[in-house]
Amino acid sequence: MLTLQCPYCGVMAEETELSAGGEAHLKRFGPGSNDEEFESYMFMRENPRGVHFERWRHANGCGKWFHAARDTVTLEVFGTYTAQTSMPPADLLEKIRAARPGFKWREFE
Repeated sequence: MLTLQCPYCGVMAEETELSAGGEAHLKRFGPGSNDEEFESYMFMRENPRGVHFERWRHANGCGKWFHAARDTVTLEVFGTYTAQTSMPPADLLEKIRAARPGFKWREFE
C-alpha cells in the first residue's frame, strides 16, 4: 500500500486516507489563452514510467493539498512537499538523481 507523509501535519497516511489529484506543477492558462494552450492544460498529461510528481490531498486528516514525488513502477516515495511550492525542493531532486542517475525534472534541466 502507498504511504505518504503529509508535509503539513506530519502524519504518515495510507492511500485510503488520501485523495489523488493528478499531475503536479501544471501550467494553468487563464482568460485570453488560445485553444491549443487550453487543450494542453485540460487533456495533455504526463504518464511516465518512473519518477512522477503528483498532487495529493490529506482528505481524512488535515484536508490540505500537497505534492509527492514517487516512482510509478516501484511505488518508491522520494518525498512530499507543500502544494504552494512552484517546483520540487532542490534536496528532493538530488535524492531522486542519486537513486535514478540521469533523471531530469522537465526538459529545460
